[in-house]
Amino acid sequence: MASKQILQELKPSQFLSRPPPSLSLRFFSVSIAVDNRNRNRNHNHRLRHSSSSSSKLYNPVFACRTSRDSHETDSSRKDDDSPVHGLSEKIVGVLGGGQLGRMLCQAASKMAIKVIVLDPSENCPASALAYDHMVGSFDDSATVEEFAKRCGVLTAETEHVDVATLEKLEQQGIDCEPKASTIRIIQDKYLQKVHFSRHGIPLPEFMEINNLEETKRAGELYGYPLMIKGKRLAYDGRGNAVAKSEGELSSAIDVLGGFGRGLYVEKWAPFIKELAVIVARGRDNSILCYPVVETIHKENICHIVKAPADVPWRIRKLANDVAYKAISSLEGAGVFAVELFLTRDGQILLNEVAPRPHNSGHHTIESCYTSQFEQHLRAVVGLPLGDPSMKTPAAIMYNLLGEDEGEPGFKVAHQLIARALEIPGATAHWYDKPEMRRQRKMGHITLVGPSVGVLEARQKSMLREEGYENRNEVAPRVGIVMGSDSDLPVMKDAARILNMFGVSTEEW
Repeated sequence: MASKQILQELKPSQFLSRPPPSLSLRFFSVSIAVDNRNRNRNHNHRLRHSSSSSSKLYNPVFACRTSRDSHETDSSRKDDDSPVHGLSEKIVGVLGGGQLGRMLCQAASKMAIKVIVLDPSENCPASALAYDHMVGSFDDSATVEEFAKRCGVLTAETEHVDVATLEKLEQQGIDCEPKASTIRIIQDKYLQKVHFSRHGIPLPEFMEINNLEETKRAGELYGYPLMIKGKRLAYDGRGNAVAKSEGELSSAIDVLGGFGRGLYVEKWAPFIKELAVIVARGRDNSILCYPVVETIHKENICHIVKAPADVPWRIRKLANDVAYKAISSLEGAGVFAVELFLTRDGQILLNEVAPRPHNSGHHTIESCYTSQFEQHLRAVVGLPLGDPSMKTPAAIMYNLLGEDEGEPGFKVAHQLIARALEIPGATAHWYDKPEMRRQRKMGHITLVGPSVGVLEARQKSMLREEGYENRNEVAPRVGIVMGSDSDLPVMKDAARILNMFGVSTEEW
């Protein structure tokens, strides 16, 4: 009733100067984090700044004058030169305003940290939540330089940015986190492999290829199937092709755009699971690792994340050690994602690294004491790093990928969200993207609960893979047998630990 009363008391007129913070409505153990796109669009109070020499008003409803020296649209905003009384005085500039930028803005609001974004799309996912949004390309050097003047620290939600411009800005004294040298290494996947190889990080074997003859020699050396990859602009399966035999090499290379694009090959990694570790690095070079998770891909796109990964303790430690060593070799602060292969013989091989928050860490919003997005902000502005450990025994993140084009795709996604909100421990995140496309990341759903097994059953219910008749599914129960009363003090501690993980006990 209290939640309903809050909604009734929020009248549209209250949104004209500043929208209210996003509401988290809890009915029993279900939380709703789906945004109302129309509300934000109809009552958008922010001016968008174009990358041209003159300011442009994109919302004709509010005829406010503005200049590059002041981006305020009402008296509640402060001039850029005024102090910022959040947990950090630095305004954080983010190159890119997609879903990662959006969730950075959500985390920033809790700490009253001002985040401004640079993105070419007027209605990018972060636009409705950012302190300000400059409309322009983060590939354009002049635009990035102008944007950087308004920031206390510059970071990115994508590694596909103009590194030469970042290097120039650093020479001018602009604070970029992580450093331009790190972005340069990571955005070229071949250079990334070379760098980590030089630092003793275990990797699949790889080599550069410049023509078909070199590719054939790589096939003879590494065998088939052979993984062929583009050096740059490769993500979510784009830029990868598999040749199952020498006869498929030419077609695989053509699919990737030819040798002129810049290609290399990797020996096929016989992995049994794909793992990932989110790693936070502070400005003081302190490093913290989040729990190891398992990632499951659909058509080369991250589809499901299970936390923690169901692997032996030795494998978890090995994965953390590899991730820690990899990030230690780079420069700058922020959150990094380290994607790994677990092979049949128990090896951990590094696949690739992202210098930013990552899909494999979205579950941390609900499942960890410090989300990856809050952690990234803490790191880049110089606040102490937060506790990365899980506050719930288990979590599953399910990506909402576009199942169809246009309105049919929106309908399918909304039906799935509606089913998710009936499930205990479910939280839905909708990215507010204006266009629906097949396999596009439109949102995600996180389930938290007592065990991965229980959450897998709830996920099946959500997907209608089987009926969800008993919403209070049977949880595991452990019987504790004591030989005498003297065993009670020890066994009580065992029962307490089991109860911490949601496992009920019986004493005999």
